[in-house]
Amino acid sequence: MSSRKLSLLLKIIIVLLVTGTSSLGISLLLTTSGFEHLLEILKPKSENAKASHNKLMSADAQNINPVTEQMNEVPKAFQGAIVYQGKLKPNEKVIALTFDDGPSPKNTAQILEILKKNDIKATFFMIGEMVKYFPQVAKQVAADGHIIGNHTWHHWYRHMDLATAASEIDRTAEIIYKTTGEKTTLFRPPGGFLNNGLAEYARNEKYAVMMWSEQSGDAERRSPQVPGLVKNVLKYAKPGAIVLLHDGGGNRSKSVKALPEMIAGLKAQGYRFVTIPQLLEIQAQEKSVETAASPVTNQEHLNQQLNHQ
Repeated sequence: MSSRKLSLLLKIIIVLLVTGTSSLGISLLLTTSGFEHLLEILKPKSENAKASHNKLMSADAQNINPVTEQMNEVPKAFQGAIVYQGKLKPNEKVIALTFDDGPSPKNTAQILEILKKNDIKATFFMIGEMVKYFPQVAKQVAADGHIIGNHTWHHWYRHMDLATAASEIDRTAEIIYKTTGEKTTLFRPPGGFLNNGLAEYARNEKYAVMMWSEQSGDAERRSPQVPGLVKNVLKYAKPGAIVLLHDGGGNRSKSVKALPEMIAGLKAQGYRFVTIPQLLEIQAQEKSVETAASPVTNQEHLNQQLNHQ
């Protein structure tokens, strides 16, 4: 209470006493309601501001409530493993579509509409910073029943120390959960680089490190036109394939235009579409789990990295 306000209060009491105000009058002035009202008037502005701030914070917390609450677990054998594709029986014609580098307000929204129209669930590997910028898009991905994976905060390729790698992955996991309610156990390293500290940290944290077995080429510096993107996916389709596509990281209008043709072509080949957790569960049930990285040559791996930049 300021000295000025205290002085004013004392003057009021003195005037009442001097003018012969009865003890009854004083008691009426200082009844519970009157006293509380007086204290409210004299309450420091900082306390009122604090109460207002707390109310606003509570409202913000309600506004960012996640749209779902689920743990996207993978079979134990895949925790800490590097996976390039599902190892399935030849007659198990399932394929997983994955989208990297989003969410983005235009591309992701259009892709979601295409997937909904075809009753397909996919897996989206999101960049933490993009989730921060476009939380409503990320929420819609979760609300539509798709799976969300961790694709780091900044999408850096460079080598990182433990603290930086941890920050890149942990911050992204946190914002994905706070925004969408999904606790993901899936991680995809930017560019497919496995030796810059990120994949090592993810594996130690029991993430399934998800690579890919085929790609459309939509992220290449000179990406094919729509027919070429479609051809790349259909030509190499096989049971258990993980297809790399992009909904962020640049202009993906060609990817959006190619997607319906890809889906139609894969359906014509007899494929049905699954999410990454579903794919891994199918493999686990077939008892053909392979926890080590798929046997690819160094040159093949290098080509995958270069094509994902």
